[in-house]
Amino acid sequence: QVQLVESGGGLLKTGASLRLSCAVSGGTFSGYAVAWFRQPLGKAREWISAINWNNGAPYYGDSVKGRCTLARDSAKTTVILQLNSLKPEDTAIYYCASSQYYKGAFDLTAHWDSWGPGTQVTVSS
Repeated sequence: QVQLVESGGGLLKTGASLRLSCAVSGGTFSGYAVAWFRQPLGKAREWISAINWNNGAPYYGDSVKGRCTLARDSAKTTVILQLNSLKPEDTAIYYCASSQYYKGAFDLTAHWDSWGPGTQVTVSS
């Protein structure tokens, strides 16, 4: 069973850059994709990025497009999310998720099989 653990959250200032890691373990993951979501306090979980596990192609949500990059390491055990030009509205718990098979739209939480516990990111103004 795939296990995901996020790291790298914390308190950052507006304009800074964020680098989050998602460790993928529980055997060699050979599924379809790994994604990042975030959930601000009191709001719905929002998809922000995903990477196709087979070819490494990244995809980005509109709220982060242009200031976000997603990549995985060569060992295919870690996914790195970098988010630049942070804003207070980037404050949220950030989660990574995995999907064994293609199920359609990335932004539906029901399409993702496994989730990490999340990491808090707070951006101060």
